[in-house]
Amino acid sequence: MKKLVGVLAASALSIGMLSACNKSDDKTLILGTSADYKPYEFIDTKNDKIVGFDVDLAKALGKKTGYTIKVKDIDFTSLITAMNADKVDFIMAGMKKTPERAKNADFTEPYFTDQNEIVVNKDSNIKSVEDLKGKTVGVQAGSIQETKAIEVSKKVGFKVENRNRIPEMVEELKAGRFDAVVIEQSVASGYLNKLPEMQGELMQDFFEQSGSAVALPKGSKLTPKFDKALKELKEDGTVDKLVKKWFGELK
Repeated sequence: MKKLVGVLAASALSIGMLSACNKSDDKTLILGTSADYKPYEFIDTKNDKIVGFDVDLAKALGKKTGYTIKVKDIDFTSLITAMNADKVDFIMAGMKKTPERAKNADFTEPYFTDQNEIVVNKDSNIKSVEDLKGKTVGVQAGSIQETKAIEVSKKVGFKVENRNRIPEMVEELKAGRFDAVVIEQSVASGYLNKLPEMQGELMQDFFEQSGSAVALPKGSKLTPKFDKALKELKEDGTVDKLVKKWFGELK
């Protein structure tokens, strides 16, 4: 009986040690992102690492605030849920603050502002928002583009369908199942450079003025620290350097 108790105690100790090893220490933060949004965040297939503007900026924030940053890839729609379940510590994924998201997360001041673009096949003859009437428009699930598309569809009269990942939306467009997709301009440019059969159209009805911000748990002590660090990174030119690195001359 004593031997069994000893085995159980040793097992419990091993499990406890394993759990402790799996936890992040006080100086490590886990960044939650959706690595399908180049150049914000994407998987570099050469070394199988998640890279991009948000990742570099997150690491710069970590350096400013004294943290090591680890990155975790999660579907965009599940990011806030994952953060509130303590699976990640903060989110950077080209995410904008909305009233709905603000119920479940705190946000820093915006660090980058982009513009929505409508991507279509060149032979589609879609040039204006009126041309979308009766069409099917693709958006990323849970994105601000989805909200905007639903809003515009009520006025114009088109169907909105979502997919979890941007590459899925582009494939649907190529296959003719979508007539158009709504993507941020900086992300769209990467696809347009590789897919000459597609083109982008800027339509004022889809314009969105809010910028990407860091999302953190409600009441997080990190929010004011990150806001201060972001301000300093803007003032010392770090943000501008990263914008040029990842977005080129777009901005």
